Amino acid sequence: MQHAALALAFCVALAPATLVQRAQPPAPTVAGTWALDVTLDAGSGTATFTFTQDGETIKGRYTGTLGEAEVKGTIQGADVQFSFESEAGTIAYKGRIDGDAMAGTCVYGMLGEGTFKGKRTKG
Repeated sequence: MQHAALALAFCVALAPATLVQRAQPPAPTVAGTWALDVTLDAGSGTATFTFTQDGETIKGRYTGTLGEAEVKGTIQGADVQFSFESEAGTIAYKGRIDGDAMAGTCVYGMLGEGTFKGKRTKG
């Protein structure tokens, strides 16, 4: 009887540790307002994006040097990509989210290629 009680106590003690090990971190989200510093051969500036997210689908709004535009994209895990149309052509971003930080590469139509990095300013 004493062995059965000891075995039960051992199993109960291990159960929370097993649950903690199996817990998955929350999936990254892009929802919110982001200030992204963009560096191109043609110059640099800050672009502001406000995103909503429905599963892997991103929608939002760009505000920056090129005016304002509707943005569409996707997120898969920590990988994000989004784009919009402007007078300079298609503007496209590809990057990774790490908490409230995002960084990656971008193509600004006929203005050229570059990099971006920035932070979520509102969640």
